[in-house]
Amino acid sequence: MADTPEDLDRWVSELAAEFGIDANEVPIGALLDLTRDVAHGVTRPAGPLTTFLVGLATARGTDVESAMATAKALVDRRSE
Repeated sequence: MADTPEDLDRWVSELAAEFGIDANEVPIGALLDLTRDVAHGVTRPAGPLTTFLVGLATARGTDVESAMATAKALVDRRSE
């Protein structure tokens, strides 16, 4: 199986469609950056859990940019 940006875009499009979500609403790059920052700044398993929590916060009414900013701010505070 190839591991290209196109494969990732295709997966996100397919999964988003299954959930009834517009794939254009998924900030792939920003979510991957956040996951990387958390994995390196907290602990590796915290990366995917953080993106899940961002998704829950978004589902409960927080806009995705704010949810990601909150998580990033917490990572930054922990590294001070």
